[in-house]
Amino acid sequence: MAEGSMSPSDKFELIKRNLQEIIGEDRLLSILKERDLKIYWGTATTGKPHVAYFVPMAKVADFLKAGCEVTILFADLHAYLDNMKAPWELLAFRTQYYEGVIKAMLKSIGVPLEKLKFVRGTEYQLSKEYTLDVYKLTSMVTEHDAKKAGAEVVKQVDHPLLSGMLYPGLQALDEEYLNVDAQFGGVDQRKIFTFAEKYLPQLGYKKRIHLMNPMVPGLTGTKMSASDEDSKIDLLDSAAQVEKKLKKAFCEPGNVKDNPVLSFVKFVLLPLSHNAEFTVQRPDEFGGTVTFTNYEDIETAFEEEKLHPGDLKKAVLSYLNKLMDPVRKDFDTPEQKKLISNAYPTVKKKKGPKSGAANVTDEVTPARLDLRVGKILKVEKHPEADSLYVETVDLRVGKILKVEKHPEADSLYVETVDLREDKPRIVISGLAGLVSMDSLVDKLGVFLCNLKPVKMRGVESQAMLMCASRDDPKAVELLDPPEGSAPGDRVYFEDHKDGTPDDELKPKKKVWEQLQADLRVNADCLAEWQDCLMMTKLGKIKCSSLKSVPIK
Repeated sequence: MAEGSMSPSDKFELIKRNLQEIIGEDRLLSILKERDLKIYWGTATTGKPHVAYFVPMAKVADFLKAGCEVTILFADLHAYLDNMKAPWELLAFRTQYYEGVIKAMLKSIGVPLEKLKFVRGTEYQLSKEYTLDVYKLTSMVTEHDAKKAGAEVVKQVDHPLLSGMLYPGLQALDEEYLNVDAQFGGVDQRKIFTFAEKYLPQLGYKKRIHLMNPMVPGLTGTKMSASDEDSKIDLLDSAAQVEKKLKKAFCEPGNVKDNPVLSFVKFVLLPLSHNAEFTVQRPDEFGGTVTFTNYEDIETAFEEEKLHPGDLKKAVLSYLNKLMDPVRKDFDTPEQKKLISNAYPTVKKKKGPKSGAANVTDEVTPARLDLRVGKILKVEKHPEADSLYVETVDLRVGKILKVEKHPEADSLYVETVDLREDKPRIVISGLAGLVSMDSLVDKLGVFLCNLKPVKMRGVESQAMLMCASRDDPKAVELLDPPEGSAPGDRVYFEDHKDGTPDDELKPKKKVWEQLQADLRVNADCLAEWQDCLMMTKLGKIKCSSLKSVPIK
């Protein structure tokens, strides 16, 4: 629908699409009946922006389609006040980087930059009038209210700086000095928004409308944060880095709560889709390519486990790289690379401190570290120490597609195994003479997938087939997944379902060796580890007849 033909109610529906909350909805409707809305979104220029920034960018696109006048604030002074997340000497470089990367993101999703107004905080926040209003606020705002307002946004430390308590007041004043009707931000900003509603009228200024989008969970299922490398995908990450991070992202089969991959589809990929479609490509044997036209169908398919996490991640990877490629291209120049280096310098270790010189670090300074001498009074073994190992192991159901004799070893088989990845893995197993090759073809088994690949007589083995094994008399049986299992299904242990496997188990740490010592099939032929049953989403894993023997 063209902007000129939209009714006030049409504009209202587009503005509130995918928002979690609006404070001042009645005021919003009243303004839209008279004129277009003036709105601003601000971002403090601290750590490097990540892909979750596409969420507000998608809403900026909605606001423009609804005819809104949109201002984007690069809040450089806020970045410094927030416990010096951006040191003063780096502030200009970081603000320049933010401006470049945000504009590149907007261009990548087709937002015309000429319709936007871009402002830096220090362009008006150092003025006489603004500074006087800051002083007026300090005479009204209690310490309690200042701390409460910034609790979800300002970095929390044991001994907060006064600057952090000024932060909410400045954000409130921005609404007046940017001459807007509404401020847009994440729901984590809610306490600052209610702070502004309380204190702006006390300065003689009107209340503004506040629009809040949900917080997209990070890759680990918690908030995506610029300061937490494991939770985020940087906008300039390579395609290989994005694929690696997505593979580790929390995306449990059937779990639609706090699922970062599904959230990104809902709040970014579908709203930005030109044809309102989301396509998942997969082999015919796993249901074939499917196209969704609304998020509810995607969520239902995932919840009912008709959409596999691996297939969802591959689709998101493809769409995400299309969004990120223009941003990567814009910053693949000597000038932009130098800007990144200046804005986020690498901290180099020095042999010794130089008098009068202070090290400039990315986020922290040594003066902020709380280092003390302590005395160890008692030492005990952690009661859950062993569980730390089992959750790092990547066990999956695999289907053996082909079996051949090892060309250099009569006791070894070379198996080609489907694990629902881009291509099958090669697995070497010492089953020759114990299990026939024909009986292995098309059989499902349990495979350990994150051991370091190792060459066995010249052929690299990329996983390990798990078997119940008896030494005397010698016998071996594969572990059988429950009926209905499919390649790629996750295998876990009862009471140890949560956790993310390591990308690769480091041989020096001997994690697998320590874990394997407690792996066995019990008297009921059920696989277990320390009395915790080995399972998939469909049930328990067992062998056919061996009892009370190790799993190797």
